[in-house]
Amino acid sequence: MSLWEILAVLCAAALALTRWLPARVRRRASLVAAAAVIATTAVVLALGARWQMVPVLAGAGVVLLLVVVALLRQRAGRPVRRLPWWMALPGTAAVLAVIATGPLAAWALPTPVFPEPAGRFAVGTTVMEWSDPERPETFTAAPDDRRTVPVQLWYPARPGRADGQPSYNGARTPQEAAEVQNALADSFGIPRFLVSDVARARTAAVFDAPVAPGAGRFPVIVFSPGLSGVRTSNTVLAQEWASRGYVVATLDHPYDAALTFVDGRPVRSRNKETVTEDRRKEARYVKDNVDLRAADFGFVLDQLERLDRGEIAGPLAGRLDTRRAAAVGHSRGGAAALAAARDSRYRAVVNIDGGLRDAGVRPFGQPALAITSPVSVEENADYVPDLDRVLGRGEETSYRLDIPGTGHLSFTDAALYFPPLPSLVGTVGRSEGLRVTADATTAFLDSTLRGRASGLPGLLRAYGDLAVYE
Repeated sequence: MSLWEILAVLCAAALALTRWLPARVRRRASLVAAAAVIATTAVVLALGARWQMVPVLAGAGVVLLLVVVALLRQRAGRPVRRLPWWMALPGTAAVLAVIATGPLAAWALPTPVFPEPAGRFAVGTTVMEWSDPERPETFTAAPDDRRTVPVQLWYPARPGRADGQPSYNGARTPQEAAEVQNALADSFGIPRFLVSDVARARTAAVFDAPVAPGAGRFPVIVFSPGLSGVRTSNTVLAQEWASRGYVVATLDHPYDAALTFVDGRPVRSRNKETVTEDRRKEARYVKDNVDLRAADFGFVLDQLERLDRGEIAGPLAGRLDTRRAAAVGHSRGGAAALAAARDSRYRAVVNIDGGLRDAGVRPFGQPALAITSPVSVEENADYVPDLDRVLGRGEETSYRLDIPGTGHLSFTDAALYFPPLPSLVGTVGRSEGLRVTADATTAFLDSTLRGRASGLPGLLRAYGDLAVYE
């Protein structure tokens, strides 16, 4: 909460408690508290009151009305009717409880604070939209509609805070961020107002910032979010990797992402249309979804190669080392990353808490890291056996790292603003799961893509319970 919000809460509570002061000081204290409530409320409203402040202002308004009525009656020489203490006490307690719901809501559903990336680079970002002439869009009836994938690039930028347009929750404007966040809320059945503060959150990335100087090329991470997720759902991780010297391409999968824009028109998720009680149809949809995402992985790497060669306009021409590329994803995106390993251009794969049931993933030749949460492992009996089957039959050494205290959303930006329920975000705190994930994945990628291979199992064991597949 901001300083003015805290002051508004304290003043409202103080005004409610003046009823219990001795008669000789009650009137003066009520006047002072009422003036303070009016002043702090005016400032909060002028700055833009968040929904969490509504119960605070409502409780303060009720008490203020009662106090003003009492003061006016005194001024007119009329008797002030006072309830007996045993009737007034529950009323005061109820008002204080209403006021207290404001700070409680602000704690449970806060405006997210994006951690500053730990790497040595500043972070730039830009958005591109690429159409694949070889693939028709299967979600539309138009025969000439081609598969189009919006991609957001996060890259090492010039040291220091570069001048440019700041990122609001990964978007160019708060309005765009709000549209995407509303679509995500609708997708998951959450009232929009509960996550309305997310669009205000500033991140470290700056749009179209100059690329970090030098002649070196940066390894590449192509990232797929979870089911209905969007390219900004994992901004914390994208910024972390970029600050540590990677170029990260986060994907919107059209008609899967809660909301994206293709040729300027909004495209919404159709995942709800696939909900069925027919087990075979559900399994077929999962497999089709994973295969489509895996194809997007391959297509985006094609385009990144063209971008590096200068065939596509962009700030990263000549700076991408696409020979050192990793397929990475969370949840459904993690399963798709493993499926994308059939493209041998990807030299490493990371699956962040992605179950493989019905995904049709087969063993592959690249080293892989699977990160799991205890909550996901406990809820799905097939989760670890499925990973064992794929990772244990691979051609290279792979790892499964179970990070204690994490939940499925500990690896996404939702951990910064969702209620801290252990079933959702574990018990590690709002940003700790993201920090540990960034450190563990960077250790793995530095080893597999940059050749810093010494002591990788020991490094990974520092972050959780490690299983090694050789």
